[in-house]
Amino acid sequence: MKKLWSKILLLLAVFVVAVIILIPVLKEMKLGMDLQGGFEVLYNIEPLDEGETVDDEMVNATYQTLTKRIDVLGVLEPNITIEGKQIRVGLAGIDNADEAREVLSQTASLTFRDTSDNLLMTSDVLQSGGVRVSQDESGNPVVALSIKDRDAFYEATKKVSEMEDNRIVIWLDFNQATDSFSSEEANCGSLNDSRCLSVATVSQGFSSDVIIQGNFEEEEVQNLVDLINSGSMPAKLVEVSSESVEASFGANSLEKTVVAGIVGVSLICLLLIALYRIAGLIASLGVVIYAALTFFIFWLIGGTLTLPGIAAAIIGIGMAVDANVISFSRIKEELYEGKSLTLATKLGNKNSLSSIMDGNLTTLIVAIILFIFGQSSVKGFATMLIITIFSTLLIMVGFTRWITRKIVETGVFEDKVKLFIGVNPKDIPNVSKGEKRTKYFYKKLDFVKRRKVFLSIAAVIAVLGIVSLGVHGLNLGVDFRGGTAITVQSDENLKETAVKKDIEKMGFDVYDFEIGNAGAYTIKISDTLNKDEENDIKAYFSDNYDASADVGVISDIVKNELIKNAIISLILASLAIIIYISLRFKFSYGISCIIALLLNVLVTMALFCIFNLEVSSIFIAAILSIIGYSVNDIIITFDRIRENINKTKTKKVDYKMIVNESLREVFNRSIITNVTTLIPIVALIFLGAHDIINFNLALLFGIVTGTLSSIFVASQIWLEIEKRNKKKGKKEKKMWYEVKDDVDELSIKGINS
Repeated sequence: MKKLWSKILLLLAVFVVAVIILIPVLKEMKLGMDLQGGFEVLYNIEPLDEGETVDDEMVNATYQTLTKRIDVLGVLEPNITIEGKQIRVGLAGIDNADEAREVLSQTASLTFRDTSDNLLMTSDVLQSGGVRVSQDESGNPVVALSIKDRDAFYEATKKVSEMEDNRIVIWLDFNQATDSFSSEEANCGSLNDSRCLSVATVSQGFSSDVIIQGNFEEEEVQNLVDLINSGSMPAKLVEVSSESVEASFGANSLEKTVVAGIVGVSLICLLLIALYRIAGLIASLGVVIYAALTFFIFWLIGGTLTLPGIAAAIIGIGMAVDANVISFSRIKEELYEGKSLTLATKLGNKNSLSSIMDGNLTTLIVAIILFIFGQSSVKGFATMLIITIFSTLLIMVGFTRWITRKIVETGVFEDKVKLFIGVNPKDIPNVSKGEKRTKYFYKKLDFVKRRKVFLSIAAVIAVLGIVSLGVHGLNLGVDFRGGTAITVQSDENLKETAVKKDIEKMGFDVYDFEIGNAGAYTIKISDTLNKDEENDIKAYFSDNYDASADVGVISDIVKNELIKNAIISLILASLAIIIYISLRFKFSYGISCIIALLLNVLVTMALFCIFNLEVSSIFIAAILSIIGYSVNDIIITFDRIRENINKTKTKKVDYKMIVNESLREVFNRSIITNVTTLIPIVALIFLGAHDIINFNLALLFGIVTGTLSSIFVASQIWLEIEKRNKKKGKKEKKMWYEVKDDVDELSIKGINS
């Protein structure tokens, strides 16, 4: 009993530590613009001088300049990402979007001045990107400047050397109205507090390369080099899209999503306890530990939490529970075979491991592809999804299974299996007395008998889906069709006809009007607005409806990039999955899986088409998540089929019987797993933020159809392929001699005659 209590206390201690970590981590977590408001803008990087080309060096230099400017705005830890020849800047928590846009789009300006702030020279005297880290004679880090215009540099430095205060000051984006060396001298060189980069004493005129010395750390020197290079290589920033979000709207979304998450997780835990008793309680505590580790890792890497990120975390919980459901199902099966609880736990954990690993690895492949080709919120969703997979392996596969096994090994629950895992002792045969298993699930269900009906229905659905998509097409959001989304926050009900008529009078084409939660309305127009038109729209809603308006603009450049990345992501994900499954199992499994997945995706898209639901960039994340989740379901079925084939002692394999038996064995687990995954999704649909309702609907459609396709499509297609292969048989090798079917026995004297 002491051993049992020591294990229980260990589990409770880890649980308490997880809660202690989780609470402050959630409080300190950086929130995205959709949760606390802010401003995001996407720029094309273009050279100032004609004939120049934008290379990686120019992009990186511009990145450094933008980082420095955002620090001036007082925005903590901005989200700046380089996307090819574009830079996306997200400023969560900023109130004045116009100020941010103005400061960000200014051209970089590096200047050399005297201590009275008089201009001596600009970055034109420097070699393009010619500033580097070096060392002085003592080995201390210094900044080396490569001079392009040596005559101008000599004149300027000679002039300074003859001054009473013979110091030269390097500024980035010097502002005549607000900046002064006299007020910034104390902070000059403090890269976080001042635009004054460095001050150096000049003893004579220089016509060669020079160095900037100081009490610099290596990291400070590298930062200074990056900043000077960014100033010496100015680029023009051309805005191609922008979006701003009101903080009040974000807070409302966060509150609803958190409530939905708590409700969803609570229901999952109650279901686990009801089904698996003490084992379910252990798994429920594991869910909290898993959530704490997931958010701690996300916080540790400096992640910014967004609505899609929270959705990924909540959905990840449902998927993580699957690891324990698979194990518990296998343990119960071993008990029904007459094994002891200790042996059943050992074998159940062992036999379930390959299915869990295969499912998580294929989901990880999809998540990585999503991260590489995704943008903005899609990339955030993928990041969280990747973290949830590792947390699942560490906690739900590692720690929870280990602590369950240790508690079982104490022997306390050996004769209390119903209390521990919900198995009636009457259903456990006494093998020593020759008793055999009597407890079977769905024994009368014949999944194979009607397989041609299932496959015919699947084919009809696929054709109807293609026709529906061809006739009606998808309701593409502003992300994929380009244009402008105007989100209006108003205390009064806005009439669609009146608003549409007024905006059309302004010369814009309205193609959608959507009513959201808490007085939020979204009007979408085909036109790509410029800055002046954005201001006119905002003023219009303020004057006529006393409402605030946020304007998000998507140009054709962004639209084309999104479409390209979406297609590449889907193709690569499909290829990666078929290669992995073919290597892990064999090619027939891979082909069957990909056909079922394509049907799943097609049905989800067709349902979006039928219900006229909008398809946005986050929809791609949903589709790839569906693929990852469905693969997990299909692999568990295939893994059981392969296992049962390997158990077959005869050379002649009855594939129909194998498939039927395998589907009966995994059917119960499939129902429980999909219910636990659907619980948080349904909670998000009814209780969560309106912003991601289409995302959650896509997951709902995909998981339901994915469950059906894994049972009634994937395994049935595999069966048809294997039957055809069996009929063909092995190809006979051609011999150099001819063998007749009917050979007369030769009579040889002395041998057989």
